[in-house]
Amino acid sequence: MRLSTRTRYGVRLMLALAVNYGKGILLLKDIAEKEKISEKYLGQIIIPLRTGGLVNSVRGAKGGYSLARPPAEITVKEITEILEGDICLTDCLKDITSCDRITECATRKVWERLTAAVSDVLGSITLAALAEDARRLSSTSYHYQI
Repeated sequence: MRLSTRTRYGVRLMLALAVNYGKGILLLKDIAEKEKISEKYLGQIIIPLRTGGLVNSVRGAKGGYSLARPPAEITVKEITEILEGDICLTDCLKDITSCDRITECATRKVWERLTAAVSDVLGSITLAALAEDARRLSSTSYHYQI
């Protein structure tokens, strides 16, 4: 299982907005530069995040983006579901008609448990927690003495 680049970059975009939360709006070009992600690609990712109610946008010369809610109220699961769709690791969990072995398949329970575990973990991580980790990591510096 792999998350798409769209989701990985989307979480990084949202993290940048979370770190900046309460300090004003950010331009996509600034986020793109800092995160080393194409501004054009971020422009495509921001649309569903705005439509999904996670991001506010301000148009015009002083325009940019900010979180629509506090970082503590936004989970990585919400971001992932907006960018990927429902968290579902196999088709048979989504659509029971996709498999004719559904009633006799012992492995289906494995996929159900794994899907639930992934969903629980992503739902337990907020942007506030990620922002705190990012701040802590960026403040870690090396001091050399001679």
